[in-house]
Amino acid sequence: MKRNRKIGTTEPILRNITQTTVRFSEVDSMQVVWHGEYVRYFEDGREAFGRQFTGIGYLDFYAEGYTAPIVDLQLQCISPLRLNDKVLIETRYIDTPAAKLCFEYIITRQSDSALIAKGSSVQVFIDSDGNMCLNNPEFFQNWKRKWLEKQK
Repeated sequence: MKRNRKIGTTEPILRNITQTTVRFSEVDSMQVVWHGEYVRYFEDGREAFGRQFTGIGYLDFYAEGYTAPIVDLQLQCISPLRLNDKVLIETRYIDTPAAKLCFEYIITRQSDSALIAKGSSVQVFIDSDGNMCLNNPEFFQNWKRKWLEKQK
C-alpha cells in the first residue's frame, strides 16, 4: 500500500461498518479516549470485517497454518471521543496482488458524523515454520476469488 495515499479517497471493494460505545476504561485523565484505544478500535473493525467476509478471521489464518502480524500501522487522530460516545468503525479492504492484507479505517462519532480518526494497517502472512510468505497462501487466493469476484 502506498503510504502517501489519502485514506478514504477511493471506494473500497469490500467494507464493513461496526459500532462500539466508548467505555470508562478507554478514557484518560483528560476524560477523552486515550490515543492507544484507536488501535484497538481498528482491531475491532478487522474482527467484524472477518465475521462478515468469512475466511480471513484470525482463527481462519490459524486453521490454515498461518499467522498475519501487523507490520505497518498508521493512525491520525482528528477529534476527541468521550465516555459513552457511540462510535462507527469503517474497515475497508484494499486489494493488492502482493502477499499481504491492507486495510484502511475511518472512525466517526455516530451522533454528529464527525471524523474522529483514520488510519491503515498492513499484515503479512507467516507460515507455520515462521517464514514470511512471498506469495499469497492458497486459502487467501480462494477468499479473494470468492469475495472480490462477487463485487465485480
